[in-house]
Amino acid sequence: MGDSRSAKEQLDVSVVPAEALPGSALAVEERAKREAAELGPRARLWPSLAAVYRAQLSRARVARIPLLFVATFQSIGIMILMRGVVDGGAEARAVVAGSSVLVVAFVALNLLAQYFGQLRSSGGLDHYATLPVPPAAVVLGAAGAYASFTVPGTVVTAVFGCVLFGLPLAHLWVLAAVIPLAGAALAGLGAALGLLAPRPELATVLGQLGMSAALLLGVLPADRMPALIRFARDLLPSTYGVEAFARTFGPHPDWAFVLGDLAVCAGVGVVSLAVATWAYRRAAVR
Repeated sequence: MGDSRSAKEQLDVSVVPAEALPGSALAVEERAKREAAELGPRARLWPSLAAVYRAQLSRARVARIPLLFVATFQSIGIMILMRGVVDGGAEARAVVAGSSVLVVAFVALNLLAQYFGQLRSSGGLDHYATLPVPPAAVVLGAAGAYASFTVPGTVVTAVFGCVLFGLPLAHLWVLAAVIPLAGAALAGLGAALGLLAPRPELATVLGQLGMSAALLLGVLPADRMPALIRFARDLLPSTYGVEAFARTFGPHPDWAFVLGDLAVCAGVGVVSLAVATWAYRRAAVR
């Protein structure tokens, strides 16, 4: 009986690993390695953003020509159709400015919502979650890469619209501010829709609806809209980019109003990108 109890005690002692013993050199070494891994330096925002931007840019390079073709010729086709209804003046300015910003909306809002919706459903967010990359860098990098493809199409659309409606080309340089600011606001909204949508199909539908809203509320002259529709137009982020660009076609642009519209567009962009970053954090931990 005594021999059996002794053998049992020896068996219980033998199953305790040497790493768990207090003061063990192996336990101290393993603990130090674990703490070193947990306290590793976190990647900084701007280098991470640049890396994500380059990766997304090279990834989407294959689809550049079809993307530019669809976004640009869609807006040019709308202006040709509107030419039979609108002769000139403030309505022509609204059509040209709205059609130009629509190129940005097609990519930054529609395609980005689809991209993040597919990324979430396919488990692609798990890849980014394992990297020491800040969530803001992922959202901003992808948004910046997609928005970069809108620059040639927006410029071509604006030049074609000015020639078609007889508008001056002197202030097209304003697009250098309109494209990134409107693109940031719409890209943040598109990314948030894609990340918050429970299914990729719903993200696609929401992106299409957002682009349709940018089309109807941005291209059509605001003076012909009912009061309720004009209120909805004021809530759309791209509206302020359209207004800023349309004001520059006048003989004497009021630059204070132009800067005011651009400032509102920038503020909406900061808020929408912050919401998209929060949505990315929420989707990545699930």
